Amino acid sequence: MSRISWPRLMAAGMRGLGLRPAEFWALTPAELMLMLGVGGSGGALTRDRLEQLISAFPDDEKGTE
Repeated sequence: MSRISWPRLMAAGMRGLGLRPAEFWALTPAELMLMLGVGGSGGALTRDRLEQLISAFPDDEKGTE
């Protein structure tokens, strides 16, 4: 397991991305990695994948009169 280099992450987030300290510390590690372009190798959301998600998770029609 590798150790986290907080100075490097803070520099990437605050200097590289222009985040304020409160914004940096409010992020989850996954959000920070996504913003830095690390991981997330699934590629862009395609129209076909969007349609699959819409079918799998339809909006709840209750309360819309």
